[in-house]
Amino acid sequence: MGLDAIFDSRAWQPVPFEFWAAVFFAFGCIVGSFLNVCIHRMPLGQSVVSPPSHCPHCRYTIPWFLNLPLVTWLYLRGRCRNCGAPISPRYFLVELLTGLAFLGCWLAFGVIRHPFDPGALKSALLALIYCLLLAGFIVATFIDFEHFIIPDEITLGGIGAGFVCSFLVPALQQRPFLVSALHQTPSATVALERSALGIVVGAGLVYGILRLGKLLYGRQKFELPPHTKVFFTETTVKLPDKEIPYEELFYRKSDAVVLHARTVEMTDRGYAKVPVRLSPTELRIGEDQFKPEEVQHLEVVTDEIVVPREAMGLGDVKFMAAIGAFLGWEAVLFSLMLSAMIGATVGVTLILLRRREWSSRLPYGPYIALAATLWVFAGHRILAWWLVR
Repeated sequence: MGLDAIFDSRAWQPVPFEFWAAVFFAFGCIVGSFLNVCIHRMPLGQSVVSPPSHCPHCRYTIPWFLNLPLVTWLYLRGRCRNCGAPISPRYFLVELLTGLAFLGCWLAFGVIRHPFDPGALKSALLALIYCLLLAGFIVATFIDFEHFIIPDEITLGGIGAGFVCSFLVPALQQRPFLVSALHQTPSATVALERSALGIVVGAGLVYGILRLGKLLYGRQKFELPPHTKVFFTETTVKLPDKEIPYEELFYRKSDAVVLHARTVEMTDRGYAKVPVRLSPTELRIGEDQFKPEEVQHLEVVTDEIVVPREAMGLGDVKFMAAIGAFLGWEAVLFSLMLSAMIGATVGVTLILLRRREWSSRLPYGPYIALAATLWVFAGHRILAWWLVR
């Protein structure tokens, strides 16, 4: 059989739609296995390509026949075959979730005809692009939940990918909720313009909210019992009832912990009744300045301490810009409003269940991703329903 016969769309016509649904699900599970590598290694600054997959406990290199998505985790009952250490259920969950996400994209945007059919190519590519987008959402969600960051590989890479995909498949920037555009696919130029506008609106709007939140709620004061000792370790600020990691306090070089100390004790000197200001790059005690990394011991007695606080991080700004690049400015507004409602609901619920305090930080990226996913599958219908009410 020649290549012409293989790629002849008529030869693929009898292949049922369900077969390609199974292919998308299986492909999604395979991609999910790679996403697990990204989720584990990206926050650590490690390569996602080398070394090959291995047990994080005993460093056992996993052979291909023990690296089958879903099957291996169930077969080994969530444990390493070599050392018996537990393997997090997250690995199984990410593979299953990615498989279901890819299946959903095919069912929603695929076509019954085979993708090699020229008439079906556009829809098949559209489904694959949405698969790419949802894969990015999955990685961002799990990393943000665990580390409170969204790597630039996802956000800045997503901005570039969304812009390029809008050029390759202009239908990505279609506006089906507008009657005048219902049966019109935008040109590549129009799609690029809409993608660029989505980037600007996504980044600009969320950055404006970030700056406003910093202005209104950028500091938090802790009133302490008289003569309370506060310790500054290499990684945290230790208060009597909690420890606050520096990574939760310092998002930019201008952020600082400020207090007025009754006494200050260092390894080789002491102070009395002086202001103290600690930033990521400088420790200032009275008129003296030090490099934080060179201070081995710092103990302060004070009655209050003021720490920086963020409503959002810059990762959320770039993440929303990436969503705008793929889905346009309408998706940005939809995702911003819905994610705020979801985040507020989750936050209040956790506080009522005593799982969080009012001052605790919540990852916002997962709620943005959830809202944008809803837009992908139902946002246009929701908006159309709203406009015709």
